[in-house]
Amino acid sequence: MNNEVIITCALTGSGDSASKSDKVPVTPQEIAADAVRAAKAGAAVVHVHVRNPETKRFSRSLELYKETSKLIRESGVDVILNLTAGMGADFVPDKDNPNIGGPGSDMITPYERVRHILEIKPDISTLDCGSLNYATSVYVASMDMLRETAKHLAEAGVKAEVEAFELGHIWQAKQLMKEGLLPTDSIFQLCMGVPYGAEATPQNMLAMVNALPHGAAWASFALGRMEMPWVAMSVLHGGHVRVGLEDNIYLGKGYLASNEELVSHAREIIERMGAQVMSPAQARLKLGLAK
Repeated sequence: MNNEVIITCALTGSGDSASKSDKVPVTPQEIAADAVRAAKAGAAVVHVHVRNPETKRFSRSLELYKETSKLIRESGVDVILNLTAGMGADFVPDKDNPNIGGPGSDMITPYERVRHILEIKPDISTLDCGSLNYATSVYVASMDMLRETAKHLAEAGVKAEVEAFELGHIWQAKQLMKEGLLPTDSIFQLCMGVPYGAEATPQNMLAMVNALPHGAAWASFALGRMEMPWVAMSVLHGGHVRVGLEDNIYLGKGYLASNEELVSHAREIIERMGAQVMSPAQARLKLGLAK
């Protein structure tokens, strides 16, 4: 069991949740305000995507990332900033010519995927470590793409958080470590229940935990109704936790939750288990992050 737990709050994500709940933050001001509330509730880390304020859909806008990050950093509330680098990798084969992307494709180069990371230099950047069949598209991250991305993160001095959606993604991360492209103290996030990666079952979680590099810092989350059970699962098996509206918009049947409420609920579970929730300062020391 992990007795000192870091809570990450994934504030908004890139899915269509903003059309389903008015609690999902959209504008830079809303995202930053939610980051502050989540931090005050117990989150040491906030994981940030940005959205187009007009359409409420995902965005890759550098200006939106810069504005959101600035507002969080200047809020006066200490919290570790974790920016996604996972956008711009969605491929939907054209029905008539599968060699090209059809409607729904959003493909850019590895450099373009991390351009905002290189400019903003957050504490942590995600590294989605491998390709995956989503429900309607393919997420494309070849080994050479991952090598290039890892080099950019190292040059920027930004800690990588490996997003592992199945066992092969952990294998790929370990290969990058062998090649000296990914630091051995990188963080792992086990992403469970994302169609069609690893299903959110205890057996799958244990298999992934057992595949991690020895001594690796890791957290995990599961989508939807499994979000809170996964808080307990992660703590029991020695990990940290992630909650937030990117992963689940409900707290109980029909009750639309806020990020603050999800963090508070996770904190209560952790503390009732007899563990301590780490502050941002404590989490920085634990993860080897500079202030």
